[in-house]
Amino acid sequence: MIYNYYPGCTLSTKAQKLDRAARRAAEALGFPLVELPEWQCCGAVYPMAPDAIAERLSAVRALAAAKAKGGVLVTLCSACHHVLKRVNHDMATKPEIAAKVNAYLQLEEPYQGETQVLHYLEVLRDHIGWGNLAKQVKNPLKGRLVGGYYGCMLLRPGQVMTMDDPERPRILEDFLKALGATPVEYGMRNECCAGYLAVTQKDLCQRMVGEIKGNAAGCGAQELITACPLCAYNLVANAEANTIPVAYFTELLAEALGVAEGGAE
Repeated sequence: MIYNYYPGCTLSTKAQKLDRAARRAAEALGFPLVELPEWQCCGAVYPMAPDAIAERLSAVRALAAAKAKGGVLVTLCSACHHVLKRVNHDMATKPEIAAKVNAYLQLEEPYQGETQVLHYLEVLRDHIGWGNLAKQVKNPLKGRLVGGYYGCMLLRPGQVMTMDDPERPRILEDFLKALGATPVEYGMRNECCAGYLAVTQKDLCQRMVGEIKGNAAGCGAQELITACPLCAYNLVANAEANTIPVAYFTELLAEALGVAEGGAE
């Protein structure tokens, strides 16, 4: 299977650790990521208006390119995954939107949502398998009390994203168990961190981040992992000093597999 890869803009700039660790881990696990050539920004925010055709075009270009190269598209960034998965759903289920997008793009073959959009975590769970992942761990993360932070975009809307139960998810906890860590479940792991309001309502962001990290620490977590660059930034930039650290889930994966990047970025 060809795992076409859509990194997205942030993974080329502020979230390079998320990207680099994912690529090294994928090589070690035997599913190397093939970056889509000439991909464009997905838009970062899913367009809610049904007549917002232009805002869907770059996502459909990536989806159509993946269709031509095997039909599977892997993402890492929660925001990119959210946009690509929902736009793909639109193309498969909303004929009026699909017709307008295809008329504008004038592709050789109309795109109707055929590509399978997978998050990297889904590849680990459904293609590699937690048991097989655990067998390839070289440095078990024993004694590590880690809380998985899902945020709001990775799981919702549940009927479209279909990754996990949006209210009682398990995928990050099962991932941590496979690495040998002890997952810590806490009530606010799937609550929004208010990252999109970091500029206009910084006080609200600081309050939300404080509540999330306080809830995690109160349940025993000594560190947090996330798949979202915006969440990762917000959980650090708008947190009080000396609170529990935040890392990308791929960093722990690379560490456990023995392919972690040496030195500071």
